[in-house]
Amino acid sequence: MLNFITWTTDPILLEIGSFQLRWYSLMFLFGFLGGYKIVEKIFKHEGAPESWLGSLLVWVMLGTIIGARLGHVFFYEWDQYSQNPIEIFKVWEGGLASHGGTIAIMLGMWWFVRKYGRRYDFGYIWLLDRLAVATAFAAMFIRLGNLMNSEIYGHQTSLPWGFIFLQNGETVAKHPTQLYEALAYLCTGIILWCIYKYALPKIKEGLLLGIFFIGIFLSRFFIEFVKENQVGFEEGMALNMGQLLSIPFVLLG
Repeated sequence: MLNFITWTTDPILLEIGSFQLRWYSLMFLFGFLGGYKIVEKIFKHEGAPESWLGSLLVWVMLGTIIGARLGHVFFYEWDQYSQNPIEIFKVWEGGLASHGGTIAIMLGMWWFVRKYGRRYDFGYIWLLDRLAVATAFAAMFIRLGNLMNSEIYGHQTSLPWGFIFLQNGETVAKHPTQLYEALAYLCTGIILWCIYKYALPKIKEGLLLGIFFIGIFLSRFFIEFVKENQVGFEEGMALNMGQLLSIPFVLLG
């Protein structure tokens, strides 16, 4: 008889009165802080101005949260939110799409470069290359947050590392797809960091960003085959929404 992993972790780490500190929020914070330290190290290494690191962090955070929320609204549940738009602002109730966050960050960085790029002589792709290294590691933390929330896991499995998510009332083992993605993102981040550290003078601009898109979204594409669909309309689709949204990023990479 297989000994599956019984997952009973409470998504709430700390509760004081009406205040709740959730593991997911903490993982988000770790992702942003870790990404900030990586970019700070990169800027120091290249002599880039560190004075606007704070502004960069704010814009990346806003792009991530607002873009991911709107991505979920428009890509997954527009029928529901269009009937009650005020629900869009209730981010704490869940519903974020990484594809939307990626698009918003790219748009936000385009504005950021227009404002600061001429003054400090750096370009759009130069900035995205360096953010890609940090973002891969941040994405890993976010997927670990999904694990702590017992959400977006996979189909039933007989593999010994299957998780029984008791918090969701599951009684059979499911693929821990959050861990699959977290591992894929970690590997992508390590590859990007090694290329940046040891081969930067030899590579062309845009290579790091291209590897990021392929590493993150191609792994997402394949992992979706063993992941449960997020919304009802995906049932019966040959490729689900996560896969369809990943294809343009892979091709762009």
